[in-house]
Amino acid sequence: MTLKALTANRLRDGDVVYLTADGAWSESLEDADLAESSKAEATLEALGEQAVEQRLVVDPYLMAVAPVDGGFGPISQREIIRARGPSVRLDLGKQASGR
Repeated sequence: MTLKALTANRLRDGDVVYLTADGAWSESLEDADLAESSKAEATLEALGEQAVEQRLVVDPYLMAVAPVDGGFGPISQREIIRARGPSVRLDLGKQASGR
């Protein structure tokens, strides 16, 4: 089974965020809680829906991740762009700060 993280956009500023093991939302994928089973995926999705109801995030969904450089990174091009920031200006977004 592919490892998955729950991602969404934070409602107050639109930033891409990832659900952590302690139920918080982090801007860093490195902090994300990773689901290794369908049961864990369902738990993450339920927590995402609770966060929507609390008006913390919008559009939560599971994304596939894979081992990268001792950590984990997104697999799809869409998620790579969401994690790093705008692809047309490397001086903007997370890639500009080296995160």
